Amino acid sequence: MIKITCVVENEALPGTSFKAKHGIAWLIDTGSARVLFDTGPDPDLLAHNAALLALDWATIDAVVLSHAHLDHTGGLPAVIAHTRSSIPLYAHPDIFRERYSRRARCGMGIGQKVLDDHFHLRLDDQPVEMVNEVWTTGEIVERKFFEGRSKWHEVQIDGEWIPDPYRDDFSVVVKTGEGLVVLCGCCHAGLLNTLSQISRTFDGKIITVAGGTHLGSADAAMLAKAVDALRDDYNQPRLYPSHCTGQKAFNVLADAFGEKVQPCPAGTVLTF
Repeated sequence: MIKITCVVENEALPGTSFKAKHGIAWLIDTGSARVLFDTGPDPDLLAHNAALLALDWATIDAVVLSHAHLDHTGGLPAVIAHTRSSIPLYAHPDIFRERYSRRARCGMGIGQKVLDDHFHLRLDDQPVEMVNEVWTTGEIVERKFFEGRSKWHEVQIDGEWIPDPYRDDFSVVVKTGEGLVVLCGCCHAGLLNTLSQISRTFDGKIITVAGGTHLGSADAAMLAKAVDALRDDYNQPRLYPSHCTGQKAFNVLADAFGEKVQPCPAGTVLTF
């Protein structure tokens, strides 16, 4: 059995002591290995929720970052403090580029040397199998559909401000006996672009998509396109849209697919 737990999210399971904050972190447990995907925005929050899950940090075999933004990387100091040294940390080579939102830094608050001192950095823009049956998507290179953009996100190159190309944005694919499970950080590269690349790269049917889809800024036409693609091209997978999805987009998806669409607050456990 494969168990995927939402450790950090904007909301927490009602009636529990899990804490919530804008961000996301996942724990993937294949039964033989454990991967932490993103770290949420805050080390104390990550450590608090991990304690509620009785997480033994020594059992984490790899860490992977979806992209550089602080709401996904802010918990790294807790990971460094608790995990074994020299475990691999997977990310895109562009992960250390400075990111800005409204011209204020919003990228990682921790430098490459600090990470290099603790982890075995594995920076690659190609799909990589981190542990058995758990893969990165690699860079989403073909983007013919709309992206998950914010007009405030920029990078500075040669003294000029340009829109963030989100080259470092990727997701995680978990191969299960039922099919492919897609875990998203924010999908800045675009949900449909991400799913399209996964369907070209990996064998099997996409059965579940969970996490941040960055549909909060999508207009009605974009949301309709997403619904059509999820229905016609991907056979209505189970959806757990969270984090940066936005309530409007969640409602549109729920109206289209009914009970196949469910929230995924911190403390949620998905099994396959």
